[in-house]
Amino acid sequence: MVYEMKPLFEERMRALLPNELDFEEFNKIVHERPRSFIRCNTLKISAEELFERLGKRWKVHQPFSEYPEIMWVEDFYGEDAPGVLGNAIEHLLGYYYVQEISSMMSVLALRPEPGEFVLDLCASPGSKTTQMAAMMKNTGTIIANDIKLDRVKILAANLERCGVSNVIATRSDGVGLCERMRKARYRFDKILLDAPCSGEGTLRSSPKTFKMWNVKVVEKMGREQKKLFANAIKCLKVGGEIVYSTCTHSPEEDEAIVDFALKNFPVEIEKINLPLKCRPGVTSWRNKEFDKNVEKSCRIYPQDNDSEGFFVTKFRLKEEIKDVQEEMK
Repeated sequence: MVYEMKPLFEERMRALLPNELDFEEFNKIVHERPRSFIRCNTLKISAEELFERLGKRWKVHQPFSEYPEIMWVEDFYGEDAPGVLGNAIEHLLGYYYVQEISSMMSVLALRPEPGEFVLDLCASPGSKTTQMAAMMKNTGTIIANDIKLDRVKILAANLERCGVSNVIATRSDGVGLCERMRKARYRFDKILLDAPCSGEGTLRSSPKTFKMWNVKVVEKMGREQKKLFANAIKCLKVGGEIVYSTCTHSPEEDEAIVDFALKNFPVEIEKINLPLKCRPGVTSWRNKEFDKNVEKSCRIYPQDNDSEGFFVTKFRLKEEIKDVQEEMK
């Protein structure tokens, strides 16, 4: 079944993509199945070994010399691709993770290093958690959290399959977990806030998003994302970094959150270099003006990269944040 954009969604996307040709390219590609990407799990096998092994039966590419772990399997398109890749022995052994290319960008922006103390606040199903564990070489500690038990079970299964041993999985409301961490005086070197969102960027892999899209959900998610960020940032060390990312295009969930962060907390946006084409964040939306530094954010559009849509911003905390309650003690 082919779904079409709801009128209000189309109106909003046209506002974000005012060039008619640009919008038409977007409208065309979101009705096509995405390419099949996998990420080599270097905790179990080298990218070179996996590439050679898979290349014996599939047409595999390593599109980025700087990131050999990222591979595109050209042979598979359509609805059968996830099943074929997911049932391969190499996947079952944890040699690779089936992960869309744009989904990898937030961890590449965060760049967790061996030995660091990291928080993955909304972690399930574990694609980014396992990606971080590999970059950290299974050292340091990652607190990987999710709110629902069934999602934590999926997270745990993926951690086990990938041989991850430096992760503590927790089940908690994100705001509540951060409050407890802050009171216990835990401070993280880096935090990944890949926030729950309306999913506008996943139209290619999840066409039902066309039908399910609702502007009220966009507005609701924006409020929830601000709460998550406001609590997460208080758990970061001074000089530490937090990446905020979503798989949506709506400014209410993207630039509005970045603007909120810049206006309410002592943070600055860090420059990020990603292997995908990024467009700058929008500085105004629906009669609202954002901080000009919001344009340092990265908008990933599907028509630019033959990928899903994504949004990434990286912040650095410049000074300690004190709660009113702490100041009164």
